[in-house]
Amino acid sequence: MRLLSKSPVGRRYRRLHPAVQRKLKVAVPYFSLGLIALVVTYLVSEPPDWRFWLVFAALFVLLELFTVEVNDRMLQSSSIMVVMTAGVIFALRADSDALFAMTLMAAIGAFAPDDFRQRRWFQPMANFGQLALSGAAAGLLLDLNLPDMEVVTTQVLLRVVVASTLASLAYVVVNNMMVRKAVKTVYGNDNLQPWSQMNVLVGGQVVMGLLGGLIGAAYLIADRDAVLLLIVAVYAIGHMSLYAFSQLRESHLSAIRGFVKTLEAKDMYTRGHTERVAYFSQMIGEELGFTGTQLETVKWAALIHDLGKLAVPTDLIRKKGRLSDREYAQMKSHAHLVEEILAEVDFLQPMVEIASGHHSHYDGNGYGGSGHTKGETPSLESCIVAVADAFDAMTSARSYRMALSQQYALAELRKHSGAQFHPDVVDAFEKALHKTGRTWGAPHVNDEEMARRLAEEPELTLRG
Repeated sequence: MRLLSKSPVGRRYRRLHPAVQRKLKVAVPYFSLGLIALVVTYLVSEPPDWRFWLVFAALFVLLELFTVEVNDRMLQSSSIMVVMTAGVIFALRADSDALFAMTLMAAIGAFAPDDFRQRRWFQPMANFGQLALSGAAAGLLLDLNLPDMEVVTTQVLLRVVVASTLASLAYVVVNNMMVRKAVKTVYGNDNLQPWSQMNVLVGGQVVMGLLGGLIGAAYLIADRDAVLLLIVAVYAIGHMSLYAFSQLRESHLSAIRGFVKTLEAKDMYTRGHTERVAYFSQMIGEELGFTGTQLETVKWAALIHDLGKLAVPTDLIRKKGRLSDREYAQMKSHAHLVEEILAEVDFLQPMVEIASGHHSHYDGNGYGGSGHTKGETPSLESCIVAVADAFDAMTSARSYRMALSQQYALAELRKHSGAQFHPDVVDAFEKALHKTGRTWGAPHVNDEEMARRLAEEPELTLRG
C-alpha cells in the first residue's frame, strides 16, 4: 500500500517523529498478521476444552509477566514450556487441536500491566503479532505430527519427542526472527548492543519446549493430579535458570562499566575514548560478518584495552609534549599490565588476550602481552581493536595535541595498511564509516605538527 502525496493521512504520517514512524512500520503489520493468524486458525481447527485451556493460559501469562532481559532489548521466559505442554495435550486428544489453542494462548501473553500503566502501544502490538505467529507455527506442526488418541500410552512418546522438537524450533525461530527484525528496525545498530550466546539461548528454549511437550504427554499417560505438581515445579526451575543467566550477564556488564569508570577518573582525555573504540570495533565486526557472540567479545575487549594504564603514573599519562624513550617504554607497559590487573576475572580472559595484543602489528612487529607474538600476525579481533584505537586516538583531542581530521586519520590507516594495520580491517572500517554518514575529528587539522602546536599554544586559531 502506498500513501499518496495529497493524502491527509500521508501528510500526518510524515509529520510524526521518525522514531514513531519506525515503530508504526513494525507494529501495524505485526498486529495485522497476528489478527489474521487468530481468525484463520479459529476457522480451520477444533477448539480446546476452555476450562482446561484457561489453567495453562494463566500460567503462560504469569511467566510472560516475569520475562528477563537476556540480551539488549531481548526478553525471554520459560513460557514456551507452558504453551508446548498445552499444545501436545490438545494435539493428542481426539476432541481438540493445538493450532488455535496455542495461537490464542501465545497472543494473550503480549499484554503486560506496564503497557496499560505507561500507555505503551508499540510493545503489545508487536508482541501480539510475533507471539501469535510463533504459536500458530508450533501448533500446526504438532497437529500434523501427532495422532488423535482416545487413550494415550507410552508408545507415543517417541513421536512426541520429534513433534515437540520441531514445534519448539519453529516457535523459537519465528519468535527470534520477528523480534530481531522489530528491534533493529526501531532502534538501529547504533543503539543496539550485539546479541551474544544465541546458540545457548535458542538451544535452551528448544529444550524447554521439548520438556514441556513431554510433560503434556506424561499428563495424559500418568496420574494427572501428581503430574500437575511436577508441571509447576519444572516451570519454576526453567524460569530460575533464565533469571540466573540474566543476572550473571548483568554482573559482567556492571564489572566492565566499573573498570571503564575507574580508568576515566584517572585520565580525563580517555573519557569517552573506550566507548568510541568499542563502537568502532563493533562497526568493523559487523562489516566483517561477525556473529553476535564475536561482536560482544570484540566490544568488551575494546572497553578494557587501555585498562593497563591504571598502573601507569598519572603525570605520565597527562604529560604535554613528547615522551622520552624511557617514558615511552613505561607507557607501552600498559599493553601487558591489563593481564595482571584482570588475571583473576575469569569471564574476561578471552577479551584480555585480545586487548593485550592491540598494539601488535599486522606484520608481526609492535608490542603487547600474551596477545602479541613477535613475527606473527595477531588475532583478527586484536587487529580490529588496533584500527579502532588508532583512528580514535587521531581524531580526538589529547593532552599533547588537538584532534586531527577524519581525512588525515583514514589516510594514515591506509598508509600503514599491510604493515601496522590489517588491510581487510582498514577496508571494512572505511566502508562501515561511510555507511554511518558521520564525521569525526577536527575538519581543518590535517597536520600532526600543527595539532601539537594548537595544544601547546591555545592562542593559535584555525580559520576555515
